[in-house]
Amino acid sequence: MAFSRALVPRAAPASDALTSAMVGIGMGFAAAAAVEPNIEDTLFFASVEAMERDDLRVLAVLVTWFGVHARWVNADRLTRLVAAQGTARVRALWSALATWQAKDRRFTRLGALYAGPRVDLQAVGAAFHIRKHGEDPRFSGSPLRVPANVLRDRAADVLSPRELALRHRAYRSRLRMGPTYRADVWVALEAAPHLSVAELARRTYASFATAWQAKQDFEILGGSRRKKGRSRSNRSAER
Repeated sequence: MAFSRALVPRAAPASDALTSAMVGIGMGFAAAAAVEPNIEDTLFFASVEAMERDDLRVLAVLVTWFGVHARWVNADRLTRLVAAQGTARVRALWSALATWQAKDRRFTRLGALYAGPRVDLQAVGAAFHIRKHGEDPRFSGSPLRVPANVLRDRAADVLSPRELALRHRAYRSRLRMGPTYRADVWVALEAAPHLSVAELARRTYASFATAWQAKQDFEILGGSRRKKGRSRSNRSAER
């Protein structure tokens, strides 16, 4: 059977599971943390919760998180996910966040996913609040109009990169290798080295070629460690 690359998760998480996933990637909500959830899946479903269900608390923390951690987001994966499943409001949000992080050219395609008129975050009263308080500077000139007094921005609402790296192996791997599919595949291999290439690719949303190359390299290093271990055992026996 030919390999078919996975681009999106099979199903959206339930509300409680999403909250746990958000905590698992370093967002400060009162819930138990999921164990190392997929970062881009969590960001996308958090954006759906924020924009389609008008959850401003989730949106506030999501925007703060992105401001701190955007550098280690897999931009290609996030762009594919938003393009495949994002509504107009969700696309407007991610286009706005990409505009905010325009210095990072990896987000150029994400920013181009929405090309319609500006979207008001609040259906009622947006113009009044903007006249009174101005716009949130993080969204100024972007596809999303957000009054300055609506979204709280507190660094304490999210873990720092160092704190998140200590509890999330894929994030830590991205610090070492860059925010790539390979970094996620490598972590999956460390957890389960006998996974097939196809299963590695599906679990990490990577291409078959990326998963295959990472597995080859991983086995080379594993073989080196085993060889070193045998050599030490042989030397001990000779003594």
